[in-house]
Amino acid sequence: MDVTLKIRRFDPSVSQPESYWESFTLSIADNGTVLDALIKIREEVDGTLSLRCSCRSSICGSCAVRINGHAGLACKIQASTVMGDDDVITVEPAGVMPVVKDLVVDFDTFWEKIRAVKPYLDHQGPEPESEYIASNESMLHLSSVTACIMCGCCVSDCTVLEVDPTFLGPAALAKAYRFTADPRDGDADGVSKDRLEDLTKATGMWDCTRCTECVTACPKGVAPMDRIMALREQAIEAGLTNTNGARHAEVFGDLVGHSGRLDELMLPVKTVGMMNIPALLNFLPVGIRALTHGKMPSLIHKSIEGVEGFRRLYKKAEEEGGE
Repeated sequence: MDVTLKIRRFDPSVSQPESYWESFTLSIADNGTVLDALIKIREEVDGTLSLRCSCRSSICGSCAVRINGHAGLACKIQASTVMGDDDVITVEPAGVMPVVKDLVVDFDTFWEKIRAVKPYLDHQGPEPESEYIASNESMLHLSSVTACIMCGCCVSDCTVLEVDPTFLGPAALAKAYRFTADPRDGDADGVSKDRLEDLTKATGMWDCTRCTECVTACPKGVAPMDRIMALREQAIEAGLTNTNGARHAEVFGDLVGHSGRLDELMLPVKTVGMMNIPALLNFLPVGIRALTHGKMPSLIHKSIEGVEGFRRLYKKAEEEGGE
């Protein structure tokens, strides 16, 4: 099978390093992976091509790159499944992290954020008299979370990290959930309140915009965004509601549950507080721009067919604990 790989390359050793595209056309087996093609280029065509790879079995996570604009493991993706009509596959280094050379990126910040969430059990209750055995049910729940191989695919495609590098990111927050959901972590009741309190601070769990890119990118089914949503539920249940994120979620539910619709005008106002004058004044420039561009939400809402049925369903779900 003939395939063309269009690779974004970068060499810091040149006098004015800038990334550029270079194409390679070669033949690989019909069931060959993108990594097979990259290795063949490095071994037989251009030995200066830099990339990371190790296990070639979707276990180590070393070969994470962007393929056709989306992060994935080069060893897991068959070339035939991502070829366009012109038999071209674009390959770029993983996003967000600094590029070292060609397809190799610097993971230092990635690991700093993993360490920042204390990736270890922190039992704060009385010491157990014997071995602390977690229930089979709780460990089965965590099995998909512990499948994370730290490949960085979710971080690469995180839209928040693109604009805010201080955000903890999906990998670190999913790792944090692995411990907050472990009954052996936290106090005697398995509540990790101190850990959750740290995660509710700025750049933590409430900064996720729920774009689902991390869920799509993850090659192991960890679903980082779902874990972040679960962290938010844990924080609210632990009484950590004095944050804009928690208030936003509560106000969102109150507005929708009351009227069956989202009042976009009142949502930010009630989130920061009706009497929080400084915060409300910060909204003024945004409000003026929305007004001048015809984007200001209407004060008058049209009636919605079937809204009463929705409100009944919402009330029932709320009474049953949102299950």
